[in-house]
Amino acid sequence: MPKLKRLLPRPTRMASASAAQASAPLEEPATGAVNNTLRAYQEIRRQILADEMPAGSQHLEQDLAERLKMSRTPVREALIRLAEEKLVEIRPRHGVRVLPISLKDMAEIYEVLTELEALAARRAAESGLAPDELASLDAAVAAMDDALQKNDLIAWSQADADFHARLIAAGGNARLETAVRMCLDQVHRARRYTLNLRPKPKTSNDDHRAVVAAIRARDATRAHTIHHRHREQAGRLLLSLLSENGKTEV
Repeated sequence: MPKLKRLLPRPTRMASASAAQASAPLEEPATGAVNNTLRAYQEIRRQILADEMPAGSQHLEQDLAERLKMSRTPVREALIRLAEEKLVEIRPRHGVRVLPISLKDMAEIYEVLTELEALAARRAAESGLAPDELASLDAAVAAMDDALQKNDLIAWSQADADFHARLIAAGGNARLETAVRMCLDQVHRARRYTLNLRPKPKTSNDDHRAVVAAIRARDATRAHTIHHRHREQAGRLLLSLLSENGKTEV
């Protein structure tokens, strides 16, 4: 399976993939076919995460191809990849269905996220980060602080996502990064739904500041402990907010 593109801006350690700008012809050369498959994947994924293709909605392959102004082949390949990531379910002769995520699913996903992200924090502390990498983590925390001072939860959420992306990349394990990105995609709708329901996330900023301090001090055990607790608490809060608001799936 090809390496997945992250949901958030790529830290300096990681290279980013670019999609082709032009629409695909009916018969695409090899490079064009790959680029159009990537473009289809990125756009369909974006529409799912933005709730433009809501959970439970069904879509025909031909309709998606017409919407994206390309042939069905790259769309089909993109949908296979999205099905592997558990964002859609392919239904023969009925197109695809955007998969909802249940509370049980989210509990399992956060269990995985907790272990993987805490491992990344440990590895970052063990290996040590360059000054520019530490500075980028500091900058993400500062952006979170600034957003909270302005009561801008959308900006806070973006800065929070940037921090997590940079932390995972700092762990230096590309497979772990891919697995985390897939998990985050699956719970994206739930995180967005609960953004305005949760208490002001000052504790989250403090946790991030503390894990950066532990990484800077090369204290791997402390970095792991802080981030493990942080992710556990985030998962419990998300599930509690959804349950209190009568949401069994999103």
